[in-house]
Parts: sequence; structure tokens; C-alpha cells
Amino acid sequence: MNEPPRRTRAQQRRDTEARILEVARRSFAEHGYERTTIRAVAAAAGVNAGLVMHYFGSKDELFARAARLAPDDLRAGDPAQALLEALRKRLDGEPVASLAVLRSMLTHAEASEGFREAGRRWLDQIEQAIPAEDAALRAALVSAIITGVVVDRYLLRLSALADAPAEDVIELLRPCFESLAGS
Repeated sequence: MNEPPRRTRAQQRRDTEARILEVARRSFAEHGYERTTIRAVAAAAGVNAGLVMHYFGSKDELFARAARLAPDDLRAGDPAQALLEALRKRLDGEPVASLAVLRSMLTHAEASEGFREAGRRWLDQIEQAIPAEDAALRAALVSAIITGVVVDRYLLRLSALADAPAEDVIELLRPCFESLAGS
């Protein structure tokens, strides 16, 4: 019987690093920067704290990597539909990197700066997708809606939005996004 191929040290390192980052994302999202510790992340990832420090160097670098936000592609097709799909992605799967930044930004300067930097890129993407003279204002409104929905759904959990089916939220916001995107 053939044995599965052995993983190389490089593959093992990448897997361990990815596991640490996933645990760190969840911890920063749940507890924020101040209450997340290297030791707790290491224990949850099944490694020692020294290995976390070896891979990432510092808690700040671990946070920076764990909270790195993936870009959305808003270039193709109808801008309103692309923006609704970006929102759907956040509703269908908990956006842990975004939550890590949002939960930490009020108490940690790097998180706040990281959010502003990612926010500027996000606003630029939205603005470029909207064919209107006041695209910057429209982009800001769309961004505020999406951020508000994410904060209410995952952090505050104050309203029916916390448990609402993604499709219901999307359909209710569709006319608003179509209006703002100039569709």
C-alpha cells in the first residue's frame, strides 16, 4: 500500500504559521488587541510561545498579519451587485480579520491606523466603481452601511440583524445600493 507523501519542513512551517494566524485572528476578533496574549494564541494553536515569536517577532507583527484585510474585486459588472456581493461575503462567513481590526481599533493605535489604511483602499475601490460626480460621498455611505451591518451583526448583536439570513439583508439593501451606486 502506498503511503501518503511526506510533507516537507517548508510545508509544515506554512501549515503551522497558518494555524497560528487563524487562532490569532479569532482571538483578536473576540478579545481585541489588549486582551489577546502570545501565550494564549500559542496554546490554542498547539505550539509554544517561542515559536510564535520566532515566526512573527512581536505581538504587533502578529496582529498586523492576522488583521490583514483581503481586497474585494469591485471592477467587474454592475457596481451595486459587486457591492452587495462584498456585503454577502461578510454576512455568509464571519469576517474575522475585519472584526479583529474593528474590536481593537479603539484601544490600539496600530489597529486604528490599519483600519484607516484599509478603509482608504476600500473607499477608493468603491469610488472608482461608481460612475457619478459625487462618487466619493456615495462610496463613504456604502462603506458606512457595510461597516455598520458588520459591527451590529458580529460585535454588538443588538438587533434582528445578528441572526437575519444574508439573503434577506441583501434584498432589503438592494434598492439603497442600486441608488448609491448609480445603477
